[in-house]
Amino acid sequence: MTSGGLAVHEFTVALNEGVADGLMRIVISAPELAAALAPGQFVNIHVPGDASQILRVPLSFSHADAAAGTVEIVYAVVGDGTRRLSEMTAGETSTAVGPCGNPWPTVPAARRACVVAGGVGVTPVVACARMLAASGVAFDAVVGTQTAGKLWGTDVLEGLGAGAVAVTTDDGSAGRRGFTTDALADLLAEKDYDVVYTCGPEVMMAGVARLCRDAGVRCLVSMERMMCCGFGACGTCNVAMADGTYKSCCKDGPVFDAEEVAW
Repeated sequence: MTSGGLAVHEFTVALNEGVADGLMRIVISAPELAAALAPGQFVNIHVPGDASQILRVPLSFSHADAAAGTVEIVYAVVGDGTRRLSEMTAGETSTAVGPCGNPWPTVPAARRACVVAGGVGVTPVVACARMLAASGVAFDAVVGTQTAGKLWGTDVLEGLGAGAVAVTTDDGSAGRRGFTTDALADLLAEKDYDVVYTCGPEVMMAGVARLCRDAGVRCLVSMERMMCCGFGACGTCNVAMADGTYKSCCKDGPVFDAEEVAW
């Protein structure tokens, strides 16, 4: 079943486990979906268990393995939909709409990049790092979260070949105490980057965008909005643009050039 180039894919849960405080990792078996997804896109999942909840849950993915036919999603348990998703067990089935949105773009002739993740924004950032590694682009990473207990993804980034992985926490329980922008400012002063990719809280991404603008480095951001339909029909996920217009996060994004966005 398709709509506007999207497809509804049946999937089977292969694994659903906790990986950090409030963070879960689900791996679903959906061969056609896994083959169609590109880093930076997202899927819209129907979570069974409550017939009154008609909206799907939009989630970014950290790895789409076409060979294995699986999609890995690391998600935060923040509401009823993700709570019910966290309760799904291996063998259970449902459907996912995808691929949704536009992927992270590669930057021609880029030699070195930096990826910056805040909170659960680490999920699409890990997918971006996989893309960079596969393209032979050297990269560093910054991962920020509230506390050490909520930290995930640093070992994955290191395994993908990150030259440096800087960790920041609000309380100083892991890495340096402070914000991702503090660590990024240091890296921008030390190294030459062609592009910075980032996802996380909007205030964080606005700070990353400002640092990149001042350094003359291109910045690409993955925005977060309440994407009710996932294909641009409902108009609930508009993003204000610097030119005074609005674009749909789910259809025109979620990835935008930071210079396009009205921060």
